[in-house]
Amino acid sequence: MPRSKEQFEEMRNVTREKIHSAAMQLFVNQGFGSTNVQDIADTAGISIGLLYRHYKNKDQLFNELVAYAVGGLKRNITFFESDQSPKKLMAQFVHEVYTDMISGEELTHLLILINQSLLAGAATASKHYEEILQVNARLLDSTAQLIRKGQERGEFHSGDAQEMAALFYASIQGLAQMKVILKSNYTMPSPSILTAFLFKERE
Repeated sequence: MPRSKEQFEEMRNVTREKIHSAAMQLFVNQGFGSTNVQDIADTAGISIGLLYRHYKNKDQLFNELVAYAVGGLKRNITFFESDQSPKKLMAQFVHEVYTDMISGEELTHLLILINQSLLAGAATASKHYEEILQVNARLLDSTAQLIRKGQERGEFHSGDAQEMAALFYASIQGLAQMKVILKSNYTMPSPSILTAFLFKERE
């Protein structure tokens, strides 16, 4: 029986997911410059011709992955700007980061991919370079504002909120790098460790 339009679309989506997963793995572990289209096709388990039906080159694929990551950062900004308890919002965010990093590679790879785009962006005129800079700055500011609210409510330790936000994201980014380097020897710190410098203990 001929395949329906929906079946073709499902097959297309499955193939794109394979390509995304393979590309992220290779970009993170051996770098954008050292990865070629044939590497991505081989890792995805598809022909190079099929890959070219989806992407004309690896730059287009890289930019699509970065755009996906930037979308995640924007959702985090919206999340932190909600009216819920700062401690509850931060605890939920850290729990999601912890769960994602112990259950798979996607978050780790996306974090490193964003950094790669920033480091190479000025030299390669990355399509999303300026946008990533702006979104990162907004995320840092919204997190610092959340920390200030938590401090005002007595939920967070005192201190410079901007510095605390920078330390928080530096910790997560560093953990992503360690996870890639150490592989099976990596141990993800618990959510309580990640928030120890932020949350006040109940009195």
